[in-house]
Amino acid sequence: MRQAMRTVTGSMSMVDERVRKGAAVAAATLLIAACAHVAFPLWFTPVPVTLQPFAVLLLGLLMTPGLAATTMVLYLAEGALGLPVFTPHGLGGIAQLLGPTGGYLMSYPLVAPLISWLWRQGSRGFARTLAIATAGSLVTLALGALWLEMLTRGSFSLLLSDAVVPFLAGDAVKVVAAATMATSWTRFRLNLK
Repeated sequence: MRQAMRTVTGSMSMVDERVRKGAAVAAATLLIAACAHVAFPLWFTPVPVTLQPFAVLLLGLLMTPGLAATTMVLYLAEGALGLPVFTPHGLGGIAQLLGPTGGYLMSYPLVAPLISWLWRQGSRGFARTLAIATAGSLVTLALGALWLEMLTRGSFSLLLSDAVVPFLAGDAVKVVAAATMATSWTRFRLNLK
């Protein structure tokens, strides 16, 4: 009888864990979508400034690599299916993934789990967290620029001026904000123990 109770209790806790993780992933995709809608178009480039990269960095730092990857893939799937999760300054749906912002978007399933994994390999102090978030941001910018280059066949200097340089200052703020929030959350959780 006790063995049967332990089996039932264990099965229920596995279900509870799956529900908890599923809810976390769903909430995370909502955060990315909300941040995508905080968008400002720039007149000289087809790529708007959004808060999406901040959400990707923050979630990458706070979630496990597996959950971060799952979240990003689900987010892109939601957008590809036509749900209004991408920035409103684009074509929407699958066209948005194949358009000028596609490289940035498609970098998310790589960047979020990568920074999650890197962060979990050592100390979680602010300086290290800032460096990891910066690396993630630079990977997103590089992949976004490469994708835009494939679409436009533009020169390297044009790519820098359209796909990288306009976003550096804003991304620096997003990196600092994500690193600050992640390290603060870690300290808070340690203080609860």
